[in-house]
Amino acid sequence: MALKRLQFGREGKSAAIAFLKENGSRVLEKNFRFKLGEIDVIAEQAGVIVFIEVKARSDHEFCHPFDTLTPTKQKKTIQTTQNFLVQKRIPDKSMRFDVVALTLDPPDSWKI
Repeated sequence: MALKRLQFGREGKSAAIAFLKENGSRVLEKNFRFKLGEIDVIAEQAGVIVFIEVKARSDHEFCHPFDTLTPTKQKKTIQTTQNFLVQKRIPDKSMRFDVVALTLDPPDSWKI
């Protein structure tokens, strides 16, 4: 079950990255990890650094993917972002936080 869930997450992240690239984003980094958390995708779009959380669900009967973004997760994302900026020595630059929410629509296509 855990392997199936990991594979599902990887496929969702791949679909999200393809979507981002199709919409003019340049992926800078994937799965940036810091002791407090992880940022799924870091991209650049029109000169803005975008920190992206990818949320994939098989459906949204239980909850919509957006509903899983708790205040605790948001705080960890901000702290991880700060570490990324320091580690990569990125000076003041425009940035934003995005969420790519995906649900799987039969037969095996993603709704973003």
